[in-house]
Amino acid sequence: MTDNKLEPGDAAPAFTLPDQDGKDVSLADYAGRKLVVYFYPAAMTPGCTKEACDFRDNLAALDSVGYAVVGISPDEPKQLAAFRDHDQLNFPLLADVNREVMAAYGAYGEKQNYGRTVVGVIRSTFLVDEDGRIAKAMYGVKATGHVARLLREL
Repeated sequence: MTDNKLEPGDAAPAFTLPDQDGKDVSLADYAGRKLVVYFYPAAMTPGCTKEACDFRDNLAALDSVGYAVVGISPDEPKQLAAFRDHDQLNFPLLADVNREVMAAYGAYGEKQNYGRTVVGVIRSTFLVDEDGRIAKAMYGVKATGHVARLLREL
């Protein structure tokens, strides 16, 4: 668990995680490319499904401004494959079952949930530039309307 929050200009923490098919995907795979890295609590839950479908439906618009997308959750690859297939998701879903990458990005820790303090995944989105630096860090984002706001800002 961590309280470190990334700021624009920080180096994006490197990662290599299995995707929904068990194939390793690394931040380095996107070197020279802009990337949206978003963290979400759980596959196939209502808010996370809405957010993932928003990314799916806006992938062409994000690609047109040079961004690829990866989603990261603590789910196992098998669950991510079911999520992808169920909702026809068209971008990699990565499994951070040990929550180490989430912690490195400051996307795991204490948060408020229905008025209680709990420890868990903090719904967060990061824009990583072509040089592997954080261009924008957004913590505690809302599942609904988040992608539309992101597109307006790009």
